[in-house]
Amino acid sequence: MGRPERLDLIREIETERRSKVLVYVTGDRRGLQTKIGVDTFPFVAKHLAQFGRPEKIDLFLYSTGGITMAGYSLVNLIREYCNSFGVLIPFKAYSCATLVALGADDIVMSKMGQLSPIDPSIGHPLGPSIPVGPSGARQVLPVSVEDIFNYLDLARKELKINDVDSLERVLENLSKSVHSLVLGHGYRLREQIEFLARNLLSSHMSDDQKISGIIENFIRGRFSHNYIFSRREAKEILKLPIIDDEKVESLIVSLFEEYQQMLELPNPHSPELAIGDSEESRSSFDRAIIESIDLTHVFRSERIFRRVSVPIPNTDIVTPQVIEGNVHEGWIEDNTI
Repeated sequence: MGRPERLDLIREIETERRSKVLVYVTGDRRGLQTKIGVDTFPFVAKHLAQFGRPEKIDLFLYSTGGITMAGYSLVNLIREYCNSFGVLIPFKAYSCATLVALGADDIVMSKMGQLSPIDPSIGHPLGPSIPVGPSGARQVLPVSVEDIFNYLDLARKELKINDVDSLERVLENLSKSVHSLVLGHGYRLREQIEFLARNLLSSHMSDDQKISGIIENFIRGRFSHNYIFSRREAKEILKLPIIDDEKVESLIVSLFEEYQQMLELPNPHSPELAIGDSEESRSSFDRAIIESIDLTHVFRSERIFRRVSVPIPNTDIVTPQVIEGNVHEGWIEDNTI
């Protein structure tokens, strides 16, 4: 199956939903992961402009996350072109993708559809780091915003540390591991996430108490960034606007299977497999896709692979390795795939 089959499925969904469908898939193939980002907006806008001004636009979404403001801005961009906004979730819609779903007037989730908490992690130049490799280079580690606040809650609630002097010492110890500017950035980011989530929910909900409850559950209520919200929990406990439509659910799963095969999502990237028996080879990898009936954009990486012999420091031993490098990488229009 290929492009004709994908487009037929999109047309069927559009007919069932009386909408125009925009596909946004960021791949999570191990070694070739991509995320939601603002760099896609010119391409998204080109698709939306071709829709004209439909009553409803559905975003078919598969992603493990991305830049928070990109997700928020994506919802606002789509709403510029329609009166009603829906999200179709065949499987994973984590973190930033969950934030996008919170902005939808209605959501269709398959039975394997998943949402996640939207508590962000900080990648900051002053964040904690660890050495990587023999060169002594250091890798900055992401810091979970909620882990910062959970540490402070541990001191206050569990250890009953409430006097000012003791809390100052707790914060001082935390600052020894996490730079004070990173802590400040974490607080600001947490406030921003709540603000964005509230704005998106308020676009289609009027019950402030319900909105606050949803935000609490997605930011703090499940204690772990790795928690998964199932379709049933999203609908019955969180009271998100989940629509029951078995035919559409079946169609979006079938469409996801097309993209899963196209992007080879289940297969970890392996330079050794890519080079095969050659000493040098080149390959292209499609890593994400934005698609509608008449237009396809794909994030494509062109890579070169070479066999090399790498000496082990302080020994006479060399070990064979395959190294890879990008020849070209970026979003391109390709209406042939």
